[in-house]
Amino acid sequence: MDCSFNMKPRWERRKDARPQELLAAALDLFVERGFASTRLEDVAKRAGVSKGTLYLYFTNKEELFKAVVRNTVVPAIDAAEEDIAGFEGHSADLLRRVVHGWWERMGMTNASGIIKLVMAEAGNFPDLARFYQEEVIARGTRATAVMLERAIERGEFRPIDINVMTQVLIAPVLMLMTWKHSVGPCAQGQLDAPAFIDSFLDMALHGLLPPPAAQP
Repeated sequence: MDCSFNMKPRWERRKDARPQELLAAALDLFVERGFASTRLEDVAKRAGVSKGTLYLYFTNKEELFKAVVRNTVVPAIDAAEEDIAGFEGHSADLLRRVVHGWWERMGMTNASGIIKLVMAEAGNFPDLARFYQEEVIARGTRATAVMLERAIERGEFRPIDINVMTQVLIAPVLMLMTWKHSVGPCAQGQLDAPAFIDSFLDMALHGLLPPPAAQP
């Protein structure tokens, strides 16, 4: 008769699952409390691990925040760049695809609260603001500019100031995400976000498309 005792617990969390659990917990707390008020011990507690376990994966709060951004926001930028690079249809359809895709990947998730955090705390944490500028804002701005350049070259949009129009197109979506985590019609449930995006795109495209050819 084998009387040996197996003291290993019946269920054990996989070690490779812990970083994702920590990142999910950190995202929730960063969005709820902001960067300054989020403590590493609270992240570990919400993830169900010890603070020591958290330090096995992330050396400090700044590195944890960067990992959250790279895990949640940067993939949305990657997807937008891929859409722009591989799309073969009309640029108006591409613009719709990119903006709606960004909302689906970012706006409809808790990661949409990151931009509000960065805007609110950039002055106190300039290194994090610089990191976000380089890895998210600069790439998103460039991707939008590339999309506009493509459209103008193909004669699908009229000639415009690309630098200015890039910011014009980005700003309403950023404001929509900020409203979601702050005061405003979106936070109060008074705004249908996809309908807002459709109306914005309708307005933008009617200003960007070239006028119809004159009738003889």
